[in-house]
Amino acid sequence: MRPEHINVPALPPHGHDGENCRAVASVLARVGDKWSVFVIMMLIDGPQRFNELKRKIGGISQRMLTLTLRGLERDGLVTRTIFPTIPPRVDYELTDLGRGLAEPVQALGKWAFEHLPEIQGARTNFDARNLKD
Repeated sequence: MRPEHINVPALPPHGHDGENCRAVASVLARVGDKWSVFVIMMLIDGPQRFNELKRKIGGISQRMLTLTLRGLERDGLVTRTIFPTIPPRVDYELTDLGRGLAEPVQALGKWAFEHLPEIQGARTNFDARNLKD
């Protein structure tokens, strides 16, 4: 087997700030997490209760939904409103910051859906090539 990509251009040197890189990485980890993406997509149309979200997001456990909502709330993307009823009602809603993120999340989802056949074909080709090695 010989390498196919041997002429890789080097990136121009630039000032690297490790602290900013780590900060951005932590934000990307939150917004790139699959459950966060699903929650953001479900909240685009307006406030939802916990059980509504759990029903709409197939396969998410109660604990994972709780952790995801807490993380999104901590990052300022979701608000949690408690209504003083019996039993208490809790709604989750995107903040302005969260609504700003919803647009690129929707665009990414649309792109993935539109290119799914190409990606599946590429995966099949890749797997077939690597079975021969």
